Amino acid sequence: MATLFLCGNVVLAKPGIISQIAFLESSNSSLLQVCESICFCGADDKGENNCQYPSDFTQNIVPKPIHSHNDYWRDVPLLTALSFGVVSVEADVWLINGTLFVGHELAALSDDRTFDSLYVQPLVQIIEKQNPQNKFTVNQTSLNGVFDMAGDIPLQLLVDIKTDGVEALPVILQALEPLRQRGYLTTVSNGAISLKPILVVGTGNSPLEQVKALEPREYFFDAPLDQLNNSSSNTTWDITLSPVASTDYNSVVGWSGVGNITDEQHSRIVALVNDAHSRGIRARFWDTPGWPINARNNVWRELVNDGADWLNADDLEAAAQF
Repeated sequence: MATLFLCGNVVLAKPGIISQIAFLESSNSSLLQVCESICFCGADDKGENNCQYPSDFTQNIVPKPIHSHNDYWRDVPLLTALSFGVVSVEADVWLINGTLFVGHELAALSDDRTFDSLYVQPLVQIIEKQNPQNKFTVNQTSLNGVFDMAGDIPLQLLVDIKTDGVEALPVILQALEPLRQRGYLTTVSNGAISLKPILVVGTGNSPLEQVKALEPREYFFDAPLDQLNNSSSNTTWDITLSPVASTDYNSVVGWSGVGNITDEQHSRIVALVNDAHSRGIRARFWDTPGWPINARNNVWRELVNDGADWLNADDLEAAAQF
């Protein structure tokens, strides 16, 4: 007989992430309340209310090298991506009157869609429950990540700053404090990398010089994939600064996925990927075609075959099944 879990007036047969998302999507609560109620509640053997994630929160979900483009557009940001095994999510962040809001444009912002409510607090809850403190874990020295099947894989959180980067960066660093104080953030200190459950990478208007100056560094920089060899740059691109490098596929490569890719376009992809990999950096191409479907799949296939590390996806289900 299946164990039943009660959340409000909804009874669920399994406390997995898929069931949680189904519950959240049917909720009439605001997004802030949704993100604060992603636990499953019941009574313990003493009759006291007990709310917590099971340690098999993402049981049977296989992590996949997919980047959730504009993740905040999902019905349930972050959790929808995790349900498909996505290991990288993107949030567009706007600093307005001291608060970090998340959205694609100003007209899409709302009080309940904040960086804290959509990403920081849910991640705190998820990782806390993935790392229960009890007699079985007392001697465990490493932290489990969000995926049960690969607890050593960090979730990449790409922070795309839309407002002034110099002004926003200190506020973002402060917003990450709940994750930092629990030791959940991947860190570089004195040139040594300490991998933890979350890897935060800045893009958009993230200020390069300010990121380079961070010591220790818990906020990394999305390097320009097509400019890693730029001789005029005073930056040494390596994994301690930029674990990922990205570029605009459409402008740098340009193949639409219809017909055959040219030798020059193929060689361009391979050269960029190889350059990144020689530095220990992962390569990502954004602005890949989304339609027609066969053209999108042709481009995805080419990128995978050429060694690109991420599928940049809007359709997560299609990417997960690719």
